[in-house]
Amino acid sequence: MAARDNLTPNQSKVLAKLEAASGPLSAYALLDQLRDDGFRAPLQVYRALESLVGAGLVHRLESMNAFVACCGSHDHHHRMTAFAICDGCGHVTELSDDAVAHRLEDWVGATGFAPKRAVIEFRGVCADCAASA
Repeated sequence: MAARDNLTPNQSKVLAKLEAASGPLSAYALLDQLRDDGFRAPLQVYRALESLVGAGLVHRLESMNAFVACCGSHDHHHRMTAFAICDGCGHVTELSDDAVAHRLEDWVGATGFAPKRAVIEFRGVCADCAASA
């Protein structure tokens, strides 16, 4: 993937932490994990995250103010992404479907609104947590 080839060292370290994480991480949790790698200020993490989000390699979960690595094999510049977030264990599943995205864009566009991107977050309980309840 070309976007990965152009990452700075800080961006690579932030992305690696997100890819290894078992769930979403806040910028401050990332900072704590990256202190041994020379990160000293939140701005270092925020700059890396901003670039990674812009490159489509990382997503921001609005409801949690946290970040996850893009895990799909789809185009990393998709305009509509949905997430299923488990309230029990914190697991996040990324969902992206071009047909759904186009239908939602048509629906919103019919109002005269010009959408640029959409993030949909479903909150609930994953199958594992439901089975163990």
